[in-house]
Amino acid sequence: MIIPGVESGLQKLPWFCKTSTTFTGTVNCDILLGHQAVYRMCFAMAAFFFLFVIIMICVRSSRDPRAYIQNGFWFIKFLILVGITVGAFFIPNGVFTTVWYYFGMVGGFLFFLVQLILIIDLAHSWSQAWLLRAEDGNTKCWYAALLICTLLLYAASIAAIVVLYIYYTKPDDCVHNKVFISLNLIFCVIVSIVSILPKIQDVHPHSGLLQASVITLYTMFVTWSAMANVPNPYCNPTLLPIVNNGTTTSLSSKVVQWWDAPSIVGLVIFILCTLFISIRNSNNQQVNKLMQTEESSGDGAVHSTEDGVHRAYDNEEDGVCYSYSFFHFCLFLASLYIMMTLTNWYLPGTSDASLSSPWSAVWVKISSSWVGLLLYLWTLVAPLILSNRDFN
Repeated sequence: MIIPGVESGLQKLPWFCKTSTTFTGTVNCDILLGHQAVYRMCFAMAAFFFLFVIIMICVRSSRDPRAYIQNGFWFIKFLILVGITVGAFFIPNGVFTTVWYYFGMVGGFLFFLVQLILIIDLAHSWSQAWLLRAEDGNTKCWYAALLICTLLLYAASIAAIVVLYIYYTKPDDCVHNKVFISLNLIFCVIVSIVSILPKIQDVHPHSGLLQASVITLYTMFVTWSAMANVPNPYCNPTLLPIVNNGTTTSLSSKVVQWWDAPSIVGLVIFILCTLFISIRNSNNQQVNKLMQTEESSGDGAVHSTEDGVHRAYDNEEDGVCYSYSFFHFCLFLASLYIMMTLTNWYLPGTSDASLSSPWSAVWVKISSSWVGLLLYLWTLVAPLILSNRDFN
């Protein structure tokens, strides 16, 4: 929807901008068309998945008739998605994109947390795997690898902090940016120190600076992403909208790019998180459960025919292997996160056909980084506070 050339077809749609003219001489209609189209595409995906969130509530086993909808009827579900998408393109412009923008901010905030949980899981799994290999043999090699990776991650984080201070702060201004960057730097130092405290090491033998370095680097990315939405060109060199006459923030007709660097990095992290959860699940054979193709039952018996070919069987008659409703809820959040990332978290105007970067986007990203650090800190201290629970 936002690549060059597609807008020529979008101009034929009746809900916005029938020609490639430029509004008020400052706003490129073609670029706004791409943003509006992204909102409608992602609205269709989000509506589709939210529909299944409702349909799949409290499905306990494959005996529930709704389980057939989850695991089959693919052609009909595809038609439903296409139908919602087509209908979304005929929603009157009005206040739709503004209202849906704020829905996207909430969904993007929640998906930031989902990504951070996956990254915390990645960091713990990574450290545990390498420490176990170090205990099995070739200790010096694996400890050296852990040390090198930790140093590289912290070096990248320090470089990111220096760049943020250089490009997103000014000696006489940008107080908000200075406070945000400094606070996140302090918080990252705190969680790094906590991760190596003796009491934490007692309950978390595999905890260490590798996990903290991963979380620190991710926090710096979220901070950078937030700085890229600060609606002040003096403090934000990556801001796509420009200021005209010192008052109006709008998209220049000379600006043709739809993306910025934080958006591209955000999409890459999203893809890597998806790959991680897929690979991790396949390693522990969870994918077989999710896809209902596990070839062995709980007692270790293998289901196969006389010719030795394994056959899939329904392993969810007694209980589902995963929550169908929560599965679709995660996809619902992912749809909103992709929508916000592809549109740079910019707010489309309703009457002046403009794009602006509001402070609300900055606060959502910064607060998500703080909540994420608290989540990581909780994974460290929870075994100390809740000593009666098993956190293995």
